Amino acid sequence: MKELKEILISLLNLLGWAWWVEIATDNPRCTYYFGPFLSKTEAETAKNGYIEDLEQESAQGISFAVKRCKPSDLTVYEEPGEMNSRGKSPAYSG
Repeated sequence: MKELKEILISLLNLLGWAWWVEIATDNPRCTYYFGPFLSKTEAETAKNGYIEDLEQESAQGISFAVKRCKPSDLTVYEEPGEMNSRGKSPAYSG
């Protein structure tokens, strides 16, 4: 059953329908993607552990979103001086 779930997640991810946790931090200015997940509920449940890990690493200004997407990079470092929708450096470009 676990193999079937992994195959389904891989297929959903290929199509861009898998769920991901996107976490953006102000310091360091990064966006992290964690996933893929089969359901929004699974991603919501997992996000707390990822946030705790970043807090333990002294990340500041943490915000998150659980969404369907297909990130090309799992960690995106922002370039200083550029602006994104949060009014900060861009987390990613699409």
